[in-house]
Amino acid sequence: MTKKVFALDTRPGIQRDGTIFDKEFYTDGRWVRFQKFGGDLARPRKMGGYREIVNTLAGPSRGVFVVVRSQYNNVYSGYNDGLQVVPVNNNGVGSGLQDYKFGGPVLTVSILDGGTGYTNATYTNVPLVYSTSGTGLGARATVVVAGGAITSVTITGGGVRYVKDDLLTAADANLGGGGGSGLILQVATIDSPFIASDLNSWQFDTFTDTVGYQDNLLLAHPSQDLQDIDNETNTRLLCGPLLGTVLWAAGLFAVDSCVVANGSSIVTLATINQRIAAGQRVKGYGIPANTFVGSIVSTTITLVDANGAAVNATASSTTTLTFDNQISISGGVVSLHPYVFVYGNDGLIQNCSAGDIDDWASADANRVNAATGKILQGLPVRGGSNAPAGLFWSLDSLVRVSFAPQSLGVPGTANFAATTYWRYDIITSQSSFLSSSGVIEYDGIYFWTGVDRFLLYNGVTKEIPNTFNQNYFFDNLNYTQRQKVWATKVPRFGEVWWFYPRGDATECTDAVIYNIRDNTWYDTGEALGAQRSAGYFSQVFRFPVQAGYEVNTADAINNVSITDAGSGYADDTYSYQDLTGGTGTGANATIRCGEITFNCKHIDALNFILTNFMLPQRNLLHQRINSYFKINASTIKRCGQRITYGIPTSSVIDDNAYCRTID
Repeated sequence: MTKKVFALDTRPGIQRDGTIFDKEFYTDGRWVRFQKFGGDLARPRKMGGYREIVNTLAGPSRGVFVVVRSQYNNVYSGYNDGLQVVPVNNNGVGSGLQDYKFGGPVLTVSILDGGTGYTNATYTNVPLVYSTSGTGLGARATVVVAGGAITSVTITGGGVRYVKDDLLTAADANLGGGGGSGLILQVATIDSPFIASDLNSWQFDTFTDTVGYQDNLLLAHPSQDLQDIDNETNTRLLCGPLLGTVLWAAGLFAVDSCVVANGSSIVTLATINQRIAAGQRVKGYGIPANTFVGSIVSTTITLVDANGAAVNATASSTTTLTFDNQISISGGVVSLHPYVFVYGNDGLIQNCSAGDIDDWASADANRVNAATGKILQGLPVRGGSNAPAGLFWSLDSLVRVSFAPQSLGVPGTANFAATTYWRYDIITSQSSFLSSSGVIEYDGIYFWTGVDRFLLYNGVTKEIPNTFNQNYFFDNLNYTQRQKVWATKVPRFGEVWWFYPRGDATECTDAVIYNIRDNTWYDTGEALGAQRSAGYFSQVFRFPVQAGYEVNTADAINNVSITDAGSGYADDTYSYQDLTGGTGTGANATIRCGEITFNCKHIDALNFILTNFMLPQRNLLHQRINSYFKINASTIKRCGQRITYGIPTSSVIDDNAYCRTID
């Protein structure tokens, strides 16, 4: 009898849902994708590997962003304790890891050198200038000179954008003009716009400021919602030049030549300033704490307190004042050029004026509550004649914002209203959103995960049919870690990926993949390549960039013991404090006083708290009485996470792609 050969035309995709024999697809696979090679059906092929860019990154990363600069691609990584950047060339070779610093108003300075030859007196409203160079401006101080040297410096106006350890001085002309020289001050503490937290989850974008800074800016926002998606804690929007490594609070700016009169609530500006508006917080020499702009008419500002009552200045001067729009949100940031939008609690959507990151007061700037739930993510969308436009996802809604200036009423009549610039349309108020990092745009279509299904927006909101692994994904997702779900895309193979923590995992261990070209689904089979905490898709740099959370423990402090606990410390817990001494750098610790215990930032399977950079000192043990403690580092190791990029491989059948079989 002639034997017959039956072709098993297994269809592309890995179907995890359903029973084994009720399928026309593969039933299992690891690190395999499907691609057509001229036939009717896509065939399995091995996914590429990945190469290491850097293995000393602090982490785990809670947000990765890539910006092309000249011949390099800046890879940014935000983590609990700060922000780092590594420039990478188009071959994937990095040129050195850099730590970002955070700038803000000066709180205190240290006198490194009091100088000589200054005229003895007490001087007020003294401008502080750089003895070297830096990003700050506008600081003022009261300076005491005794014995020809500076003996005391008290900050009376903090200015903006100063960084801890900046070196400052003051002109002799403002200190009596007696020929003194040699004063060197060091910024000891600042009012930092950044708060270190294990809850930080980062969002990034870029913006071209054409009015104020006249520079390309990096925008960054660390939301404290990594463990609780609807956490309502507001944190500052950060910005800084793309070519720099300093970020400061957006919407906080300094104005020179402000005339303040003792006993008066009136401040007079030298020129009209469109950035200033009612409600802004005001600080500077002679301005009491908790003072705000009550009103502004031309160049005249009226000062009030939080209740709207007039506030009188306590000194007369012509000085530099700072005005703060207090741009602090719980959601994130997106650029809809030439505007920056921020979002957060109670459906808040707010934007700056065109081309000016510090102007949130002009007519085209706006603030509205467009939904009831917290806004979690925003992305640009094609607006046509109503460009720019954007989509904003809340916990239960999708909102479209578009530029649509219009005036209501007849000019010159009582019913005329000022121009409105923005239109807010609720696309749906009965949707869901699993994770703020779980949405991605692919060729103008937006894909995301709800709490129980996969969704897209292509002009209308639709469910993405998924009979392959929808139950596999949602039944095994660790919902307590839902904010760690993140989406990316691999355009070369037509894929949208969602990384997620599976089972009781607290970090991502698997990924489900939607192949748009072949309309099929598969997953990574919990391969090592799915152990990624954040990433960014390929653009100019042709490979996707991803951050692993596995730990490199070479040459950093792993554990310590206390040899001298010291005395006189104020009882409290002090987090992320720098450790100094020895030949190493970058270690910091959590120190508990009162209990006489010490927690070093160590690495184990659950903790990623030893970092590779020096955080600006934050009032460490603020009631110290000439005391100290000593530690012995018993194991010296280096801690870091790895940044990798994907590498495509030749067309081969993956050994771990299993066909449907018939016994």
